[in-house]
Amino acid sequence: MANHGPMRSLTVCLAVLAALSLTACGASSSSSSTASSTTAAVTTTTAATATTTTASTPATTTATTPVTPVTRPPRCTEASLALRYLGQQGATGHGEIGFALKNITGSSCRTYGYPGVLFLDRTGHPLPTLSTRTTHDFFGPAPAAALIVAPGASVSFRLGVTHGISSPAGCTTAYALQVIPPDDTSTLRTTIPMGAYECGTTTVSPLRRGVSAFV
Repeated sequence: MANHGPMRSLTVCLAVLAALSLTACGASSSSSSTASSTTAAVTTTTAATATTTTASTPATTTATTPVTPVTRPPRCTEASLALRYLGQQGATGHGEIGFALKNITGSSCRTYGYPGVLFLDRTGHPLPTLSTRTTHDFFGPAPAAALIVAPGASVSFRLGVTHGISSPAGCTTAYALQVIPPDDTSTLRTTIPMGAYECGTTTVSPLRRGVSAFV
C-alpha cells in the first residue's frame, strides 16, 4: 500500500490556511463596512447641524406710540385779570382784607404764588406798606398751590393787618390797593370802600382757588 501521509498533511494545512484567509477577509470587509457606516452617520449629523445653525431668525419690530406734547395755558397777567375787593373782618386787634383776581379773557391761564401789594391813600398816592408773605397767618393756614384759572373764574388772596393801639401815630387808613400779579410787572388797582385801618406790617397770603383765601 502506498504511503500518503506527508501529502495528506500538506493538503490539510492548505485547507486550513485557505479557511483562515477567508475569515480574515470577511472580518476586514465587516470592519470596512462598519467604518463606512460610521463615517456616513457623522457626515449626516454634521450636515443637519449646519442646516440648523444657518436658519434665519425673523426680525422683531416694536411698535411705538406717538407722544403728544402737553400744552400749558399762558400765565395770568395784568392784561387778563380784573381786581376786586371782597370785604374785611377783624378780631382782637387783627384785621383781614380779601381780594380776588378774575380771568376776564376767553381762555384759561395759570398762576402761582404771591401778588405784590401797595396800599394807597384817598388820592391814590402810595402809603408805606411793609408786607410779609406767609402760608399761615392769624386767621389760619393758606397753602400755596399751582392754579389754572378758567375764563370767568377767580382766584383770591388776603391781607392781614394789625390794629395796634400802643402806637397810633404809625397807623394809616388805606382807601385803595395796588396789586402786581405773580410773575408780572404791570399793576391793577381797586378801591377799599370805607377804608382799611392798619398799623405796622401786613401779611400776604398766596393765591387760592375761588374766594377760599378770604375766610
